[in-house]
Amino acid sequence: MDYPLLEVFLTMLWFFLWIMWIMLLVRVVMDIFRDDALSGWAKAGWTLMVCVLPFLGVFVYLIARGRGMGERELRMAQDRERAFRSYVQEAAAPRPKAPGAKADELGKLAALHDKGDITDAEYEHAKSKVLTA
Repeated sequence: MDYPLLEVFLTMLWFFLWIMWIMLLVRVVMDIFRDDALSGWAKAGWTLMVCVLPFLGVFVYLIARGRGMGERELRMAQDRERAFRSYVQEAAAPRPKAPGAKADELGKLAALHDKGDITDAEYEHAKSKVLTA
C-alpha cells in the first residue's frame, strides 16, 4: 500500500476537475434550454453537439454564446427579484376591511369592556379608532 502524498494530491485534483467539468456541462445544457432566442432546432443541434462531442461542443458553445449566458442569468435574476418585490409589496399592502368588520371589532371591544378587561377610557379610545378607520 504505497500511495505517496503527491499521488493523493493528483487524485484529488483530477477528481475536482472532473466535478467542475460535470458542473460546466450541466450549466451549458441548462442555458441551452433556458434561452428563448434559440429555436427548437437550434436547441436540438446544440444539445446533440454537446452530447456527442462534449469537450468540443461545450467549448464551442462557450466561445459562440458565452457572453449571452451571463446576460441571460442576470436577466433571470432581475426578473426573480422583481417578482419577489412585487409579491412582498402585495402581501404587505393593507387589505380593505369587509363590510361587517367594524361591527365585529366593536362587538369584541364591547365584550372586553363588559368583562372589565379594559377601562371606559380605553374602550372609548378604541371605539373611536375603529369608527374613524
